[in-house]
Amino acid sequence: MVYSFYKKIAIFSKTSLEAKEFSLKLKDWLDSKGLESKLIESLTELEDEETLKSVDIVVVVGGDGSLLIAARRVAKFNIPIVGINLGRLGFLTEVGQKEAFQQLQLILSKPLCISRRMMLRASLYRDGKEILVADVLNDVVVNKAILARIVDVAVYIGDRYITTYNGDGIIISTPNGSTAYALSAGGPIVYPTMEVFVVVPICPHTLTDRPLILPTVEPIIIDIVSKEKDAWLTLDGQEGTQLFYGDKIVVRKSPYYTHIVKTPYKNYFDILREKLNWK
Repeated sequence: MVYSFYKKIAIFSKTSLEAKEFSLKLKDWLDSKGLESKLIESLTELEDEETLKSVDIVVVVGGDGSLLIAARRVAKFNIPIVGINLGRLGFLTEVGQKEAFQQLQLILSKPLCISRRMMLRASLYRDGKEILVADVLNDVVVNKAILARIVDVAVYIGDRYITTYNGDGIIISTPNGSTAYALSAGGPIVYPTMEVFVVVPICPHTLTDRPLILPTVEPIIIDIVSKEKDAWLTLDGQEGTQLFYGDKIVVRKSPYYTHIVKTPYKNYFDILREKLNWK
């Protein structure tokens, strides 16, 4: 029997058959160790306080995308998340499928090592009214629609104007998200437990437009100033809404954090070396 500080465990998986089958095996294994486990079958359950109020840990089966889905919903409950990756190693889902039971036994047998990750809160205003609010772990992205040649966005920190970016859009990222879309767009890698905004223009038409690292004491404000050129707001690369001329997006530091359970055998730089093929 596993001696555990954490007795009640929820399992959330991606919708693939492989993930569902592995989740059932995982539940049987946890039950055999004398732990209480439950399968989370829907997003509604994943954000239901009654369902999660007695849960000690959420185990996410899938990949980084599945963990992002879970993070946006359970952060407000301060529940730590363990990620099991069914494919290649992820930045967030550190535990591989083959080693999952061995690593979970180690994780659950001692006090958790938690990495607290800052989140963003994005608010969309249209005609002076707030029409959307969301908390995200990785990034808030404004980018051009498929047929638009460029999108123009004026960017402020607090009430201070920074510049107007002309290009494919802009990424506002957390340090955690600095190794996601922001990295592909030429942004810096920022240690994930730091608390800063990472501002990265996407394919800017002015080559001197460079990424910025900004403090979180004031919000980042994005004004859509493109006329007759629509754009899209995307949250963690998974949820989106269309933007129009005059829309305003306000990005603040979220009051919530995602609590990632760290494995005892792998650190952040081990993951960077493996993912980025460093020597």
